[in-house]
Amino acid sequence: MTKNSKMILDIVNSSHDHPTADQIFIRAKEQNSKVVLATVYNNLNSLVKEGKIRRIAVSGKPDCYDNTFRHDHTVCVKCGALSDIMIDDITEEIKSKLGDSFVSYDLNVSYICDECREK
Repeated sequence: MTKNSKMILDIVNSSHDHPTADQIFIRAKEQNSKVVLATVYNNLNSLVKEGKIRRIAVSGKPDCYDNTFRHDHTVCVKCGALSDIMIDDITEEIKSKLGDSFVSYDLNVSYICDECREK
């Protein structure tokens, strides 16, 4: 793992706000002023492919990045706010239906957040 890859992995794993690539780039620049945006994107893609971080796609928003600790997400259908939620792991249930073809799952629960409900 390169120095930049390790730095980007650490940024994602220590974040609690599901940062975008641009936000990760800003944080990386604080640690290494020579890092460029292409380096961030290339490393994010490699880290996702290697299963060290995960990419979260929210319709109409830039992709966000997150650690691989087992948890799911809520996504507000009005503002796109993304939050962590702990739901019982359903891996075994999915495996029983799909068998050996099952690889992994990401659950995004759509809802309307408190702020949007108040509006």
